[in-house]
Amino acid sequence: MSGSGNDFIIIDNRDLSLNVGDLSSFARRICQRKISAGADGLVLIEPSARVDFKWRFYNSDGSPAQMCGNAARCVALLAHFKGIAGRKMFFETMAGIIHAEIENDVPKVKLTDPSVVSVDQKIVVDGREFALDVVDTGVPHAVNFADDLELFDVFNWGRKIRHHERFQPKGTNVNFVAVIDRRTLKVRTYERGVEDETLACGTGAVAAVLAAAQRKLVDSPADALVQSGETLRIYFTRQKESFREIYLEGRVKIVYQGYLFEEAYK
Repeated sequence: MSGSGNDFIIIDNRDLSLNVGDLSSFARRICQRKISAGADGLVLIEPSARVDFKWRFYNSDGSPAQMCGNAARCVALLAHFKGIAGRKMFFETMAGIIHAEIENDVPKVKLTDPSVVSVDQKIVVDGREFALDVVDTGVPHAVNFADDLELFDVFNWGRKIRHHERFQPKGTNVNFVAVIDRRTLKVRTYERGVEDETLACGTGAVAAVLAAAQRKLVDSPADALVQSGETLRIYFTRQKESFREIYLEGRVKIVYQGYLFEEAYK
């Protein structure tokens, strides 16, 4: 499936029959582009005793992740499409219980409450100072408002900020943002775990909007234009210095269904 340019391999493992050994190694192998199926991440749908289902999510480097907004939207649509859940559903993630609903085949996902946005945290990278707004939207994000987003070297600076000592030992995702108006901004993201700029990042788009809202630059709902050319809509409610009722909405695509041969991960 593809969620605004983030692509995922999703396996229905509700019968727990998947037998491929170490799942981190399995994810790393099948997510390799040109060698295997290729994807930004792997999602396993598994049974839950509490809600409709639970997921296990792995980045393309094999690392488990607490949350991924675009993958959550993909899984929600697939779960409804395959009859795993109704139009309104709940599923377990490492970040907590996620609520999602499908309307006109467009998934809308309610994210867990974010941390307080820490504004204007300054770091120096290779002699260049960056002012970062730091927030956890299910996974950690740093947001920088860039002057010229089109020509900005997202891979180089994103990788260096991601590994900066300020964010160790786990590192952070890094978003570079340009505010267009009070309802629109553009976002480019370097993703931890993928270790590259991706065409979209759902939790990164949310982080960018919340950082802009904390600076009183945007209102709810706000559209995030991502590198794939698609638009993610983010809804939020502000309560003093914190944000609640965070929703991420946007179209996703079921691209194909297939059989994975053993050569794909051996």
